[in-house]
Amino acid sequence: MIEHAGHLPGLNARTLRWREVRHSAWGESATIALPELDEAQAAALCAHVREKARARLKRMETARIITAIDAAIARLLDRAHPLRQKAEHLLPIVTGYDRETVRLGLTGYLKTFRKPQLLRFLAEDFANPGMLDGFQPTPKGGYLRAHGPDLLLHVWAGNVPALSLWSLICGLLVKAGSIGKLASAEPLTAGWFASLLAEIDPEIGECLAITWWKGGEAAAEPVFLRAADTVMAYGGNETLTTLRAKLPITTRFLPHGHKIGFGVIAREALDSRKAPALARLAAHDVTRYEQQGCYSPQMLFVERGGKVGPSEFARYVAQELGALASRHPRRALSQGEAASIATWRGTQETRATDGTAELLGEPSDPWSVAYVETTEALSPTGLNRTLKLVAVESLDAVPALVAPYRSFLQTAGLAASPERLFRLAERLAEVGVSRIAPLGRMTAPEAGWHHDGRFSLLDLVTFTEIEQSAEAAAEGFAPYVD
Repeated sequence: MIEHAGHLPGLNARTLRWREVRHSAWGESATIALPELDEAQAAALCAHVREKARARLKRMETARIITAIDAAIARLLDRAHPLRQKAEHLLPIVTGYDRETVRLGLTGYLKTFRKPQLLRFLAEDFANPGMLDGFQPTPKGGYLRAHGPDLLLHVWAGNVPALSLWSLICGLLVKAGSIGKLASAEPLTAGWFASLLAEIDPEIGECLAITWWKGGEAAAEPVFLRAADTVMAYGGNETLTTLRAKLPITTRFLPHGHKIGFGVIAREALDSRKAPALARLAAHDVTRYEQQGCYSPQMLFVERGGKVGPSEFARYVAQELGALASRHPRRALSQGEAASIATWRGTQETRATDGTAELLGEPSDPWSVAYVETTEALSPTGLNRTLKLVAVESLDAVPALVAPYRSFLQTAGLAASPERLFRLAERLAEVGVSRIAPLGRMTAPEAGWHHDGRFSLLDLVTFTEIEQSAEAAAEGFAPYVD
């Protein structure tokens, strides 16, 4: 059986060319057909989405869009729904993540887009979300109206299943006509979601499209890049730099590149009761999607002076990673990923021989924990369940240790008392950290979070302002003046 990816309103399916890609994992295989559009088809798709968005989506009440999204998400949350069952079957085969990780991850992530959470998205970015539906009064006088782009292009990465829904739903909330470029590593969820929306509200379904092309090679790529008013892109920094260079100077570009996450654990969080539970939470953050997310921890800074020392805490974490390996097997590694882990382990083993580090876990284990007694700066690991713990005399040293990676910082997981939490948060913010979460929630951002320290919705819109003086001047032309 072949699963066709994408959602292409306005195009004749019989005229399309498809590229079939075979995926195998966990003893099963699946063939995914990816749409390959020519230049004329790409231009027609852009024109269709732009025209329908202007005629329909822009004129809809935001409440109607929220209702449709909520209904689609409800179906994807329903484990008895055919699409949810298809997702639970195919996503592990396509992405390589184990079935339980996919099931739990999908449920947790999809709940971010239910109606109450969507309202939080709006409230977080707009003092008065009504400005998406019409002019609203401003505190200084006059009126303000927000407009999403006519055509928003999403370029997605496939490192985390269903990641595409975040930007796609944000685009819908600001009434942008959307075209999404699927990632080869996860080409399914966005199309399934779009098809559900089209079933629930056909007019909305005409205002978004999901397609695919091979980056840098397809003839259709320049068509999409020229047509878009705004481009939101996820991926490696080199890929994003190349993409930016291809865009017209007038196109708004919103990139989300590589990040590195870390944890900070205070001495007051380290006693015989708290430390094991904290280690379990940290291990979950490391295991969930194999540290592929931009918010995943790669290093933990552990403060000395607690009843449980940093070395003992490292063993707790290693034990938890070992336990999780049996419940959530690590996905098969590519040659490059395996080489990265081997290189990282080799470096840690060399340091272990001179007594400056300790490496927990055997080469055959699907996880590795390195522990170092001497303070050192933040650095990337080999990913795929490789973690370094660094002992520090005081948490006050941490901001300087992570500052060299300022442009790559995003999420820090903190375990500390309220007073120390806020004091350290101030200093981490100064060196570029944009999100602080508890351990165990690093890989599960809250609805409406400020991705990379920016706005989810506000960055997508432009504003039209009616100045107070214009309103006053209009009074002079009213029929009741005479």
